[in-house]
Amino acid sequence: MTCTLNLKHSVLKKFVLIGASTGGPGQIEKIINSLNPLHSTAVVIAQHMVDSFIPSFMNRLRNSSKNSVTMAENSKIIEAGNIYICSGHTQIIKNMSQLYFLQETAPKDSYNPDINFLFSSFSGFTKDIETMAVILTGIGEDGVNGCHELSLNGAQCITEDANAIVDGMPSRARLVVTNIKVSGINEIIETIKEFCE
Repeated sequence: MTCTLNLKHSVLKKFVLIGASTGGPGQIEKIINSLNPLHSTAVVIAQHMVDSFIPSFMNRLRNSSKNSVTMAENSKIIEAGNIYICSGHTQIIKNMSQLYFLQETAPKDSYNPDINFLFSSFSGFTKDIETMAVILTGIGEDGVNGCHELSLNGAQCITEDANAIVDGMPSRARLVVTNIKVSGINEIIETIKEFCE
């Protein structure tokens, strides 16, 4: 199923950032499948994955989503109504009134994609765009510092409880991130849906 952007709803007012690692693809698929058509919201996903697997992951999401699912690519303008899948070192920058991606290959010693790099790049825009940052299942702590920055700048942050498939990233987020909301995956799905309405 191929979706196209509804230009009548192209004003970007809300932003959802999702970071995940081990165990994440299935959780992300549940989230994306649950979302109604996005009107004023963009969703950007950083799921740790080898580059060669990312296109098939994107296509799996695209085939069951009510929204457009596409790759985050260098210089691509970010538009409401779209879900973007990241790779490498992806950051979000602003030129005049438009947000767009700046992307480069991740160094060999870095996560692919790098969640902290993505999240931190958006921390300066939370005063203008209502923002939600989500940390899902995964080993380690990628995304936690970026989520903390977003929280300090007014973003709503949420992570999984101890029932996460892999309670590494969520457990660190629960310790580090200011005022983070802790929920099971089903409640997280409902929270994201409500935020996007």
